[in-house]
Order: sequence, then structure tokens, then C-alpha cells
Amino acid sequence: MQTISLFDIPAVTDQPDRPACQPKRKRKPRTVHASVPMVPSTTVPDELIRQADRVVISSSGGKDSQAQASYVVGRADALGMLDKVVVVHADLGRVEWAGTRELAEEQARLLGVARFEVVQAEGADLLERVGIRYVKLKAKAEEEARQRGEDPAQAKVAPAWPSSSARWCTPDAKRGPIRRLYTRLTAELAHLGRPVRILECIGQRAAESDQRAQLAEVEINRSASNGKRHITTWRPIHGWSDARVWREIADSGLPYHPAYDWGNRRLSCVFCVLGCVGDLVNGARRVPELAAAYAEQEIAVGADFKHGLSMAEIIRRAAELDAEHGPAARPPVGTALAGYVGKSSAALYRGRLALLRKRYGLAA
Repeated sequence: MQTISLFDIPAVTDQPDRPACQPKRKRKPRTVHASVPMVPSTTVPDELIRQADRVVISSSGGKDSQAQASYVVGRADALGMLDKVVVVHADLGRVEWAGTRELAEEQARLLGVARFEVVQAEGADLLERVGIRYVKLKAKAEEEARQRGEDPAQAKVAPAWPSSSARWCTPDAKRGPIRRLYTRLTAELAHLGRPVRILECIGQRAAESDQRAQLAEVEINRSASNGKRHITTWRPIHGWSDARVWREIADSGLPYHPAYDWGNRRLSCVFCVLGCVGDLVNGARRVPELAAAYAEQEIAVGADFKHGLSMAEIIRRAAELDAEHGPAARPPVGTALAGYVGKSSAALYRGRLALLRKRYGLAA
């Protein structure tokens, strides 16, 4: 693990000696360039693709990402605009399932997409960032206690782990690095002499959570837009059900991650704070060394990885299952898919997958 010095950690406040009665300086609101539109000019899928200079599909390697990639690439290909498509994978390093990056690249290749990009956050990974965040939060809590005349040793430190209400991991590990790709694409198309139009495709679905249900299917990403680029966010499968997602995968013949056959409902980080208990226990059985690293970080920051559920407890449950059933083995390919499309359709899917891989010279 990378060693991080306290001297590398920026100060918690710009003015640590500020009297308690002095109000914090308000941040100026970010000014959005006047050329950036307030609302998209269209919400029609084919028109969105036609108007875009680049169609960027974010791929985590999970089922929703690959279903939206299959759908969007199919439409772009039908329009004769496959050359606009770029698939990007935000590599999360050791905290994501093994083989995810390679799978996302294989999916893009099998779809006929020529450009596959990998981006990654600079510096510390998620686990190390939790440690850095804890040091900052602890210093802040202690300073505020001093300003109130209280014992800093008794200061309550805010949780350092990400949560459903504080998903700082997403902008750090995914959003920021992907925006740097937008900067590169914008520079490549500077000869257009106007703001570059980028259509960002994100595989978020309303069925995943109440929060995502409130998201618009198409909107202008004003925070990522500026005078040089206009970013339109499109959630192509926002209204899809799980069954619709798996039907798209079955029809496409694209490989999906084996974690789903093992029983996972989500894919990206092995231990996502939004994951269900079954997914987390599944991860602890198959990546025990990573689970141990999370448990160590829990001790270091004095808080459970997931509110009300510690990694130590997850590891205990995983050990019980291993003791009862033995080490987990991967079920046959197509097990997860068969639960939604049936065994006969799953068999057809395996045939499509074999043909695709043979056509592109890929190993089974």
C-alpha cells in the first residue's frame, strides 16, 4: 500500500486560527459559459447521436453498462455513425472485481467500437483515500472542538467511508477522470471552430433507487460544459427493467462478468457501500485479501465500512458459508441470465457468444 505522509495532506481549513465567531467565507458560484444551453435541443435518441461530435459510453463492465453499450452502438451503427463512438472505462484498481477492465474492452471490441479508453484517478486508491479523509475530518473536528472550548480528544469525527448520502468516491474515481477524457476529445476537435458536442451515455436506471428514478433521461451537464465543449447526458436505459437489461445481453451475445453467475446483483467495486449483504459476502468469499484490507481500514478510522455492518461481520459470514459448503465455485456461464430469459434462451446466448469470440479471434 502506498505510504502517505501527513505533510502531503492539505490543510482542513484555509484559516485554522480563525475565531469561532468569524463566519466562513462563501464560495462564489461557478459561472457557466453563456454558450451552454439550459435544456437539450432534442430527446430523440437518433437525433442525439446525429447532433453529437463524439458519443462517449461509460462502461463499468457491469450488466447495465454493457446493455446500454449494445443498445447505443446498435443505433449509431444503423445511422452509419459508429466512428463517433468512444467507450471509456474508469479503472478503480484493486477495489474493483478482477478482469473488469479487460471485460469492458472485450465488450467494446465485440461491438465493433474502434476506440476504447481507460482513465484512472491519480494518486491514492479508494481505501487509501478513506485514510486521508479520516485524517482531515479528525483534524477538523478537533479544531472546531478547541474553538468551542471543548476537549479535542472527545471530538466526534464524521464518517470517512463513502455512503449513499456522501458518494464522494464517484466524482473522485470516475467523474473527474472521465472529464479529463472530455478535455482531450475537445482538443482533438478544436478545428471545428465551435464548442464540441459530446453525448455522454450513462447506464443509470430508475429501478435502481428512488434517487436515480428522479434523474432526467436527457439533460445538459452544465457542470462539465464550458465555452469549448457542451456535454449532453443521456441515460439510454433509464426506464429499463432488469429483465429488459438481460434480454439485451442475451440478444447481443456479449460476455458478462462471472460475478453475476455467482449471485451478485451489482458490479464495480467488490465492496460497494450500496451493495446488498449478499454481494458483500460474495466478495469476501472470492477476494478475501481485499476484505481483510477493508477490515484493517475500519480499525484505523474507527468506523464500520457500511453503516450498521462491519467488514469484520461480512468476513465472518463468508467464513461460515465456506465452512458449510466449501470454497465457492463458479456456476455455469449463463446461470444469471437464465433466471431472466429462460434456459433455452441462455443456451442460444452461449452460442452467440462463442461465434462472436471466434469471429474476433478471442479465447473462450
